[in-house]
Amino acid sequence: MIRILLFSFVLIHVTLARKPAAPPPKKWLTLTGNAPLVVARGGFSGLFPESSQFANNMALQLTSTLGVKAALLCNLQLTKDGAGICQTDIRLDNSTNIATLFPQDQKVYNVNGNQVHGWFALDYTSELILNNVSLNQNILSRPTLFDGVPVSTVEDVAGIKPPFFWLNVPYDAFYTQHGLSVSAYLQNAMKFMGINYISSPEIGFLKAIGGKVNKARTKLIFVFLDPNVVEPTTNQTYSSLLKNLAAIKAFASGILVPKGYIWPVNPNKYLAPPTTLVADAHKLGLEVYASVFANDMPASYNYSYDPTAEYQQFIDNSQFSLDGVVTDFPTTAAETIACFAMNNVTKPSHGNSLIITHNGASGIYPGCSDMAYEQAVNDGADIIDCSVQMSKDGVAFCLDSPDLMGDTNAVTTFMSRSSSIPEIQKENGIFSFDLTWSEIQTLKPQIMSPFGQNAGYQRNPAAQNQGKLMTLTDFLEFSKAKAVSGILINIENAAYLASKKGLGLVDAITAALKNATFDQQSTQQVLIQSDDSSVLSKFQGVPAYKTVLTIKDTIGSAPKQPLDEIKKYATTVVLSRPSLITINNGFAQAQTTVLKEMQVANISIFVSVLRNEYVSLAYDYFSDPIVELATYIAGLGVNGVITEFPGTASKYLRSPCSDLNAEIAILPAEPGGLLSQVPPEALSPAVAPSPPLDMADVIDPPLPAVAKVDSPATPGTPEHKSSSIAKEANIGLSLVAIMVIGLLFA
Repeated sequence: MIRILLFSFVLIHVTLARKPAAPPPKKWLTLTGNAPLVVARGGFSGLFPESSQFANNMALQLTSTLGVKAALLCNLQLTKDGAGICQTDIRLDNSTNIATLFPQDQKVYNVNGNQVHGWFALDYTSELILNNVSLNQNILSRPTLFDGVPVSTVEDVAGIKPPFFWLNVPYDAFYTQHGLSVSAYLQNAMKFMGINYISSPEIGFLKAIGGKVNKARTKLIFVFLDPNVVEPTTNQTYSSLLKNLAAIKAFASGILVPKGYIWPVNPNKYLAPPTTLVADAHKLGLEVYASVFANDMPASYNYSYDPTAEYQQFIDNSQFSLDGVVTDFPTTAAETIACFAMNNVTKPSHGNSLIITHNGASGIYPGCSDMAYEQAVNDGADIIDCSVQMSKDGVAFCLDSPDLMGDTNAVTTFMSRSSSIPEIQKENGIFSFDLTWSEIQTLKPQIMSPFGQNAGYQRNPAAQNQGKLMTLTDFLEFSKAKAVSGILINIENAAYLASKKGLGLVDAITAALKNATFDQQSTQQVLIQSDDSSVLSKFQGVPAYKTVLTIKDTIGSAPKQPLDEIKKYATTVVLSRPSLITINNGFAQAQTTVLKEMQVANISIFVSVLRNEYVSLAYDYFSDPIVELATYIAGLGVNGVITEFPGTASKYLRSPCSDLNAEIAILPAEPGGLLSQVPPEALSPAVAPSPPLDMADVIDPPLPAVAKVDSPATPGTPEHKSSSIAKEANIGLSLVAIMVIGLLFA
C-alpha cells in the first residue's frame, strides 16, 4: 500500500509544474555537444533505499519536470538461480535486513583478492530474496522511514521504461568463479529489455560482451576504481591503465571515473587544478562520466555546501564538460543543467522577495568582518545587516553577539574577563561591553560553524581569521560606497546596556545613522530590527526607516490581537523557519497558519536563518538549499530570506527556474507530502504544536534611561596564553558548541 501511496504523491507533486519543455539550446563542451546525462545511481538513493521502486519513480518523475531525461543505474548482482537484482554492494547485509532474517548465514568469499565477510546474493534463490528480504537505507545521514520495501530485480527497473537504462556489472569474475554467467544473463535479458549502457571495472568482461551487443544501441563503459586498486584481468592498477586511454578506446566508448580523477581535492579539502583527463579522452572519442556525487557528502569548501556549485564545476567551465554524472540526488543534477549552467543573468528577478544577509556572507568569511560584507555585496545581496554591539568605551560596531567567544579569538587573550550575565545568555561569556574598543581591535574575527566546530561542518577554514571587524560608522560608509539596495540594523540588549552598563545603544545608532544621512535616504532602504518593541518605537518618527520586529520563539499561529499590537511598532516581522513550516522526524510536516494570518494583517515576513549545510535542511528539500529557497520564496511567498549564503539565494533568484509560471521551474517542497507516505507506526510520537503568538511576545516595557555607571580605575590586563588559560578556553568553546547545536532548525 505504501508503494502505491508514494507513487501517487510523486504524480501529484509533479503536476504542480507546467508541462515540461526542453531547456533552451546550450552549447555544451561534451563530446557530442549534447547536455550531460544525469545518471541516477539506484534511482533517488539519496532519499530512498537504493533501486527501490520509490527511488526509481521519484528520480524519473522529478527530473522530467525539469525537462531532463535521466538514466536509471542498476548495479547487477546474481542470485543462486541466476536472476539479476540491483544492489551496489556484493554484500546484501549492508543494505537489506538479510542478516536479521538469517543470522547464521554469514560467509567469507575471496572477491578479487580480498577476503570479504557478509551475506551474498549467490547463496540465496531469487524467490527467497524477493519474498522475504527487504531494503534498508545504508547511509546513516539519510532517512530510514522508507525502509522495508522489496528488493528490485533488473526486470523491475527496466520495466519502468526509463529514458535510458544503465546496467553496471561490478563483479563478473567473482560470479564466473562460482558458476554463474553474467554474459549469459545479459544475452537473455537484452532480448526483452533495452539496455543503453553496460559498464564494468573488468576489462575481460567488456571485451567478452563486446561482440554480443549491438553497439549502436548499447554503449560499453569502462569503470575506473580507486587508483591503487588492481584490475582483475590485467593485474594492473587503475592508475596505470589511465595512462593508455587509446587501449580502452579499442573496447569501450566511454569511461566512468571517480570525480577526483578529474578535479582533485587536496588534503585540506580545497580544489586542486583539474587534470587533463576529459580533454585527453575526448580527443580519442571517449565519453567521460564521473561518479561519487551526493548532496550529503560535501567534497570541497570551494562549493560552500551548495551541491549545484559542484555540478557546475564539472559541466559548466571554460575547459570541458562531463558527458554525464552518476549521482544519488538526480534532481539536483537536473536542476543544475536546466536552470544554472550557462545562465548569464546578472540581475535577480524576484518581485518583493529580498536577499538579506545574516552577518554578511558569514558562511564564507568571519561574520560581520569587512570581507564578509564585501562578499555579500559581490554575491548580490539586497540588504546587508549589522547587529550592533557596544564596547566599554561606547564604540558601536558590528558583531552577531555581545559575547566575543564565538565570533572572535577572545578566549586566547581575555579569558579572565569572562563573566556570567543571565540577562544576556545562560553561559559565561567574554562580553564586548567589558572591553574597550582598543582591546577589541586586538582580536581577530573567526568563522563559527552553527553546528559546532568539531561536528564536521567547518566553513572555509582557509579564511578562519581573515578580515577585520567594522565599526557601525565604517559599515554605513561601506554601504553608501557600494550603493547596496539597503541596510538592516539589528538591535538587542539595549535595555540592559542602558541600565547596567551606562551605554546608550539606541542613541549611538541614531547618531551614526544621522551623521551618515541615512535618516534622509530615499534610494537605500533602512531597516531597523529588534526583538524589543520599545526600541522600535524610538525610530518610528523617521520616514526613511522601516521597523522590523523579531519574534524569537517558535509560534504556531498568530491571533488578531497581538498582530494589531505589532502594527503599532513594525511593518515586518522576522520569524524562524519552524514558525512557518513545522518539522517532524527531520521532515517538513505542515505549514502553519502564521503566514496567512500575517498576510491578512498586511504584515511582511522575513524568514531566518537559511543555511546551505544539508544538516540544517528537512529531507523534503533533498539536501539542496536551492529547494528550501524555492519553498519559502516561490512556494510561501515570503518577503525576504535572511541567509548566511547570499550567493546561493542570488543564484536561485537569477535563474529562470525561480518563476513557477515558467516552462521549467524548481518546485517548492510540499510540507507533509513525504511524511504522509510513512506508516504511522514508524513515526516518533507527534510533537506538541507550538504556542500561538502572545501579547507578551510583542509588548515590552519602556526603555530605561542611560544610567551613570562608574568604571573601574584600571581595567583588567589582557593575559598571555598558559596551560590553564588554554583549558578554560576549551571549556568556553565547548559551551558555545553546545549552545549553537540548538540552531539546526532555528
